Amino acid sequence: MVAVVGRTNAGKSTLVNRLVGEKVSIVSGMEQTTRNRIRAILTEPRGQLVFLDTPGAHKAENELGTLMNRMARGAGRDADALLVVFDGAAPVRMEDEGWMARAAFSDIPVLFALNKADAPRFDPARFREAWARIRAEKRPDAPEPAWHALSAETGQGCDALLGALFALANPCEALPFPEDIVSDFPRKLAIADIIREKLIARLFQEVPHQLGVRVERIDETPDGAWEIQATILVNRASQKGMVIGTKGRTLRAMRRAAEPEIAEAYGLSACKILPFVRVEPKWFRNHFILRELGYKE
Repeated sequence: MVAVVGRTNAGKSTLVNRLVGEKVSIVSGMEQTTRNRIRAILTEPRGQLVFLDTPGAHKAENELGTLMNRMARGAGRDADALLVVFDGAAPVRMEDEGWMARAAFSDIPVLFALNKADAPRFDPARFREAWARIRAEKRPDAPEPAWHALSAETGQGCDALLGALFALANPCEALPFPEDIVSDFPRKLAIADIIREKLIARLFQEVPHQLGVRVERIDETPDGAWEIQATILVNRASQKGMVIGTKGRTLRAMRRAAEPEIAEAYGLSACKILPFVRVEPKWFRNHFILRELGYKE
């Protein structure tokens, strides 16, 4: 079990998808895209690795943000190794230093992944300097983590990281998960995430952060097609028009992108999404809605 942690938008979900070899977590250039803790499962002759993809640490502004941070901070409790992902092409931020401080006191093996090694501004030295300072301040006798420079986008350095993780894995009599699955994320939540990803790609400013998707029903037909009824939650009435788009263009674009991806992921003959946009003021503070969306137990 490998907890994948780090600040928001460091490339954690892209890295997990690359390591597993299939798309398990949604990705975008927008911060706070990942909201759930998702288990991605890699099974190969060397064994099985289960990656716990977590939301990125960020400054929480509502209960949803607080829940996301709590999921991120608690990931290490369920893991055998901690993989901290840094954006190696960006300056060292407060959240990066916070994860370094946590790593210093970790009682499980720690690996530091410096992502975006293919970027022009990639600079591992500043992260090593920050770690040396924090280690000296917090716990001078902390074990030195294994450093891996890589690119989740291109795959550079990812094979070496996998080798290091398999070297840490403990032998077991039986694999924790069946060999033919790549995630145990519930079907409705996974489909809702795909819909949200496609909308995020077409929306700007504050709308993506105040967007929720709930799959109400999945009707399966004898010929292997699905009809999916989904409710798209927005915070304000003005956001409803943005999500729908002029003459429904945004919703149509979402459907064109999401339907074939869902059909391929689940081996369907066809897929049809029936979206309904609903204004639910401050839904991200509503305990019942957060539980329905899978963000709260």
